[in-house]
Amino acid sequence: MKRICVFCGSSPGRDPRYAAAARELGHALALRGLGLVYGGASVGLMGIVADAALAAGGEAIGVLPAALARKEIAHPGLSELRLVDSMHERKAQMVELSDGFVALPGGVGTLEEFFEVLTWAQLGLHAKPCGLLDVAGYWRDLERFLDHAVRERFVKEKHRRLVLVDDDPRRLLDAFAGYAPELEEKWIDREQI
Repeated sequence: MKRICVFCGSSPGRDPRYAAAARELGHALALRGLGLVYGGASVGLMGIVADAALAAGGEAIGVLPAALARKEIAHPGLSELRLVDSMHERKAQMVELSDGFVALPGGVGTLEEFFEVLTWAQLGLHAKPCGLLDVAGYWRDLERFLDHAVRERFVKEKHRRLVLVDDDPRRLLDAFAGYAPELEEKWIDREQI
C-alpha cells in the first residue's frame, strides 16, 4: 500500500472527537509512510486530516473539481492539488491513486463516495479495503442498516464483510495491511433466474 483515500466532511461536525480522529488518522498515515488522497479542501475534517498528514511529514494529494475550488476552499499547501472537471472525474482519480478507502464522519457526499467504492469492490472491480472509522459511534446506525440489508437478502454476508470498521485509526490501518477480500459474485438469487 502506498496511499489511502479518506472521504470525510467539509465541516468539522458537532463533536470535537471527529476533528481529533481526523488528526490521528492523518498523523498515522504519515507515520506509516502512506500518502493521503482526499477531496482537496482546506475546511472541515478534510482540511484537518490533510494538515495532520502534512505536519507529520506525509504526502497529501487533493482532487477537487475546479467549480468547487472556491466553495470548498482549495487547500494551498498540499503535496499536489489536482483540479478536475467533474465529480465523476474526481472519484475516478481518487480511486486510481489509492490502495484503500476510509470514511471519517461526513454527510451525503461522504456516503456517496464510500458506497461507490464499496459497490465497485462488491462487483469485483477492485480488491482494495474499504473501512469506516467509527468515531464516537458515528457509523453505528449505518452498520445496523447493512446488517438489515443482509437479513433482507439484498447484500450477501461476504459483501457485508467488505466493510472494515474500527474506532481507532491505527487498528483500522492494521486491518488494511492484512486485508484479503473474499470475492464472490454479487447476485444473491442468480441461480433462480
